[in-house]
Amino acid sequence: MLNYLLVGLGSAIGGMLRLGTSNLVGERTALGFPWDVLVINVLGSFVIGIFAGYASQPSKLASQPNQTFFMSGLCGGYTTFSALSLQAFNFVQGRQWPALVGYLSATMVLGLLAVWLGYLLGSAIRQQSQA
Repeated sequence: MLNYLLVGLGSAIGGMLRLGTSNLVGERTALGFPWDVLVINVLGSFVIGIFAGYASQPSKLASQPNQTFFMSGLCGGYTTFSALSLQAFNFVQGRQWPALVGYLSATMVLGLLAVWLGYLLGSAIRQQSQA
């Protein structure tokens, strides 16, 4: 139960930070390119990398509850891209090149396919509700 609470709290904070970052970056950048999303994804990847690097050796800060709060909760609520980046980095560290290429390729292709199918379904539902 504690893990659910830690993830929930971290996700709430991460989501609020995401909104704040999006607003801050969005106000300062040109339209036409999703600079806010890019900044969020890169910053989230950087933060999860810091914590993963710190947690690579046992310490009080790197305890399992703190990892759950920061990595799954806070970073997950801020951006799920950070988790993707960390997994890809783990493949790089392990020199698991086929797994890295397969994971990144499958994530991008299947992710785009899922968005497309979801978009089609959402459009169909909207059209049905308007008929």
